[in-house]
Amino acid sequence: MRFNLLGPLEAFSKDDPVCLGGFNQRATAGFLLLHANEVVPTSKLMHALWGYDTPATSRKMVQNAVSGLRKIIDRHAGATGAVTLTTTAPGYRLTVADDNVDLWHFRRLAEAGRAELATGDRESGLEQLRAALRLWRGPALADLTEAGISWPELDAVAGLRMSVFEDYAQEALNHGRHQEILGELEQMATAEPTGERMCGLLMVALYRCGRQHDALAAYQRTRNALLDNFGLDPGHELRALEVAVLNHDPSLVLDAEPRWRRTIPRPAGVRRCERITAGRGGAARGAQALTRRRHG
Repeated sequence: MRFNLLGPLEAFSKDDPVCLGGFNQRATAGFLLLHANEVVPTSKLMHALWGYDTPATSRKMVQNAVSGLRKIIDRHAGATGAVTLTTTAPGYRLTVADDNVDLWHFRRLAEAGRAELATGDRESGLEQLRAALRLWRGPALADLTEAGISWPELDAVAGLRMSVFEDYAQEALNHGRHQEILGELEQMATAEPTGERMCGLLMVALYRCGRQHDALAAYQRTRNALLDNFGLDPGHELRALEVAVLNHDPSLVLDAEPRWRRTIPRPAGVRRCERITAGRGGAARGAQALTRRRHG
């Protein structure tokens, strides 16, 4: 059997979808899959399904959910033993091969992509990260979260997705693909309104698309979200980026190739231009010097 967690919970026997039963069975399966190949105590499963205000019959309901799941697994997994759900004190263990869970594939592709970026194989690394992100069909276990499930494990998986996307977006920007990823950046920034790195990437993409005002508006949204949620201002890096966007800092523009293909030597006898950086007095002295040269 195969299981997909990166979106609504799905199970397959070969290519045929498998129904995992009602809410309690699906939630039990989802939690055990997040802890695949680990022993999960019964008390932890009870708290995962009902919080700390568990009903008196919660232990029995967990036992019923596990029993129902075990029948489904035994029916569809076959005699290979590739997927098993066993009772192991002090709870239960769902044993499943890593490559039968899409979350494992995501982590493997993300690690491979980051490793290739670190060694300088940037195109291949970018494609590996892109392949990892394509596995997502929505928020992890979206059907369960819609029903009110909120687990720290899901926050951790969502954080991992965000981190991988930020690495992917940064590398795409380095390749000059700001228009290609702008839509995805806007969606991810909306989902993570207090993410400063995400905001910075979006600002750079917007600026390079000629949308300076939208880049500044993105900064203000993140700043307001940080103030409203945490009473904090953005960090130094994001504030510096806002100033750079305001001033049209040349460092924000990515040159796909050198501006000059060859160096033209300066003609003999021609001096370098001196930049006038002083105030009005400096400008006047510069004008006087030009006048003397004309009449000299």
